[in-house]
Amino acid sequence: MEFAEVLRRRRMVRNYDPDRPVPPDVVQRLLDHALRAPSAGFAQGWAFLVLEEAADRERFWAAATPDGGGRERWLAGMRKAPLIVVPHANRSAYLERYAEPDKGWTDRSEQRWPVPYWYVDTGFAALLMLLTAVDEGLGACFFGIHPQRLAAYREAFGVPEEYEPIGAVTVGYRAADHRSPSLRRGRRPVDEVVHRGRWS
Repeated sequence: MEFAEVLRRRRMVRNYDPDRPVPPDVVQRLLDHALRAPSAGFAQGWAFLVLEEAADRERFWAAATPDGGGRERWLAGMRKAPLIVVPHANRSAYLERYAEPDKGWTDRSEQRWPVPYWYVDTGFAALLMLLTAVDEGLGACFFGIHPQRLAAYREAFGVPEEYEPIGAVTVGYRAADHRSPSLRRGRRPVDEVVHRGRWS
């Protein structure tokens, strides 16, 4: 598939065919492509929890999902996804990398960072998974884990403290789903978001 077509087709898919697992070679490509993401200082301060078994996915939904809140319809389709990948960012990998001689920030201060690149870079990796899913004829959705559920998620999967989940990605073969009401807002036009030469 041409790259422009991948971009055109990419959308957040919230309903999946539960009877079609993601082939192992495709899962591997998703992960291999995620590792091609750029990272500051080539720190690669990320890790990915891959949940393919039904029991593991059910444990994820039980741990990471708030009760109620009007999300039942959204969750019904999402829970059918045969694959969940949870990208994690490791701040200390960046602070340590930039304390090495070629960088020289030996104080390991977060104040030196204009933005937390550990989150940015892990987000890049997640985006590459989303694009790879489209290229493989699959659907995918990136979504957040509610802050009040992070402790339960960590405990359920033994996630070390230095790794912070930035969200989760469901992947699978698309099933019919409803359009998000948010799409009614429409895509902002280029002239509204692009400023050339000067912000005016």
